[in-house]
Amino acid sequence: MGGAQLVGRWVESYTGMSPDNIKGLLLALSCSLFIGASFIVKKKGLKKAGASGVRAGVGGYSYLLEPLWWAGMVTMIVGEIANFAAYAFAPAILVTPLGALSIIISAVLAHIMLREKLHIFGILGCILCVVGSTTIVLHAPPERQIESVAEVWDLATEPAFLFYAAVVFAAAFVLICHFVPQYGQTHIMVYIGICSLVGSLSVMSVKALGIALKVTFSGMNQLVYSQTWVFSFVVILCIVTQMNYLNKALDTFNTAVVSPIYYTMFTSLTILASVIMFKDWDRQNPTQIVTEMCGFVTILSGTFLLHKTKDMVDGLPPNLPIRLPKHADEDGYADDIIPLRSAADGIPLRSPRATDSFRSS
Repeated sequence: MGGAQLVGRWVESYTGMSPDNIKGLLLALSCSLFIGASFIVKKKGLKKAGASGVRAGVGGYSYLLEPLWWAGMVTMIVGEIANFAAYAFAPAILVTPLGALSIIISAVLAHIMLREKLHIFGILGCILCVVGSTTIVLHAPPERQIESVAEVWDLATEPAFLFYAAVVFAAAFVLICHFVPQYGQTHIMVYIGICSLVGSLSVMSVKALGIALKVTFSGMNQLVYSQTWVFSFVVILCIVTQMNYLNKALDTFNTAVVSPIYYTMFTSLTILASVIMFKDWDRQNPTQIVTEMCGFVTILSGTFLLHKTKDMVDGLPPNLPIRLPKHADEDGYADDIIPLRSAADGIPLRSPRATDSFRSS
């Protein structure tokens, strides 16, 4: 025990990061690696299945018999488990923006394995994502020490976060009931707004559930408390809603437009929710906060640049239509699953990483 504490103090002293933040960082990086790789493995499986059977893009399901596609699915699931665990150790302001790194992984692997060209500005976009992610990692706040799910419940029921949650539910309700029927097929912000608003609450609930499981595994059973199951219910409700309207957005609008807008809104609202609920910025000075925001803007710049250069290397016109023709698929493959991660080309919950699973599939 004394040795572990000594190592923890050494890590914190020489890296400026707490041991929990380092665990969360490593889990988030492994999540990006697994999910980014899963897009490529799944796409190779889809291509192999399409060569010998009915392609997924025209309604075929031969890919379900392709081991390579299932290998990609298993890889994605492993990545999502790592993502779930990362939220239990590190603040959302550290974990969520790192979802953009999956874009770099998939872009590099696509260049190597699928012979898809990576434009020079795409390389610049990758560098910007790395620089922005490094900036956030080095200035992220330490994880708040929480010993029980009851403490998380107390944070979630404070007036400030209750007000935020009420605004989110009210805005989502108005969008679903009033704006979706009238403007859902013509205004991209309607579907993405619903996904982003609900997604910010889903991340907070995932983090609460992850903390409950972490404390349970340490020897203090949190599954006997009703708060754990309330958070579980909120996770399921939010994710189902998020998946539904993300599907609608991807079916209606161009993925190259949906991905960066969704990543921006989802990550911004998730950071806001985390700041309100877990009071991340209370443990930081103004310089650290401004530096984090600069890192986030740098990641956004890299993300938009990567998506823009996809059009260049594919030989598509520089100004893509925002709305797709009905039932059109951008690269001939059917959409098959939405991973729960927030990131630009693959959206949890989460990140936003789901969009690349659609594009890569």
